[in-house]
Amino acid sequence: MQDPLDLLDLDADLTANERSLRSDVRALVDEHVRPNIAEWYESAHFPRELVPELARLGLLGMHLDGYGCAGRGAVEYGLAALELEAGDSGLRTFLSVQGSLAMGAIRMFGSEDQRNRWLPEMARGEVIGCFGLTEPDAGSDPSGMSTYARRDGGDWVISGRKRWIGLASIADVAVIWAKTDDGIRGFIVPTTAPGFAATPIAGKLSMRASVQCDIALDDVRVPGDSILPEARGLGAPFRCLNEARYGIAWGVMGAARDSLTTALRYSSDRRQFGRAIAGFQLTQAKLVDMSLELEKGTMLALRLGRLKESGRLTPEQISIGKLNNTREAIRICRTARTILGGNGISSEYSPLRHASNLESVRTYEGTDEVHTLIIGRRLTGIDAFR
Repeated sequence: MQDPLDLLDLDADLTANERSLRSDVRALVDEHVRPNIAEWYESAHFPRELVPELARLGLLGMHLDGYGCAGRGAVEYGLAALELEAGDSGLRTFLSVQGSLAMGAIRMFGSEDQRNRWLPEMARGEVIGCFGLTEPDAGSDPSGMSTYARRDGGDWVISGRKRWIGLASIADVAVIWAKTDDGIRGFIVPTTAPGFAATPIAGKLSMRASVQCDIALDDVRVPGDSILPEARGLGAPFRCLNEARYGIAWGVMGAARDSLTTALRYSSDRRQFGRAIAGFQLTQAKLVDMSLELEKGTMLALRLGRLKESGRLTPEQISIGKLNNTREAIRICRTARTILGGNGISSEYSPLRHASNLESVRTYEGTDEVHTLIIGRRLTGIDAFR
């Protein structure tokens, strides 16, 4: 039976394996997340207890090949991101940080010894990773980072600060990016190393069922073989970020779909002036507008996935997906909230929680402004960043 929200029957363009994986992830969210997410959000609790379930489905580093990773396709990864973010952005963020950023960096730029040491345990959820790039004074321009790694005999000694680093306080290993005399390099740093400290950021109004931290690195000493040998310059972390940005283009459509579904169900049940509010023209206009943007955004994500699977996906195309889908998903969530009236500010309903989370998603992995300028550079050939 066709999903009533799938106005263009995009399901017909998915393979049986893609639909099966989507069903498995959706079932996990329905069973474990929906009954608990309001409480987790209120108490600022990240459900680490779900990590074994995510690993059981092969979702951690699922798009990577070898080393215990599932080797799934790009569309399968996207669908998993969508279903997890329909539960909460914090869950999809975990998938991104663990799989696309931390594991992705080790898989793309690590040595064979590093891959064999870390990736199988990370795929099983036995080791959690984080990705330390952003700094208090170097957000959209990571070339301005001040974290520095110096040689000391056969070791590296790293000093600096990182901010808004997902999972850092629960991570076992961190991929840290630092300036060296040889340019920007990446390092694998156990979080138990003396001088490494991760402090959760309190007072968040968004992404409350997730973990973001400040990291302090005070003369953290790591062996010489902790450096990622193939990671040189900012192009390396940017490749990791593009993997995460691709997943975001899918994930935010999950938050939008859940918000629209909530509004559609509520408006069908809620009666005012003697009839269901879904029968009023202004309500139907909102539902239609949300449905159109949801379907267009999902179609865009699917197009990006097929391009990625064929090896033709470009960074500019990823920016189109991240910019458009995040922007439209926020609008859908906010509009859905209006249909719920005063009840829409209650944690009983998801749209305002999703909208709040998406303010963070809109900011990380490149702000609207950054992605606008990436697309603008592609259109004009002129770099407007400086």
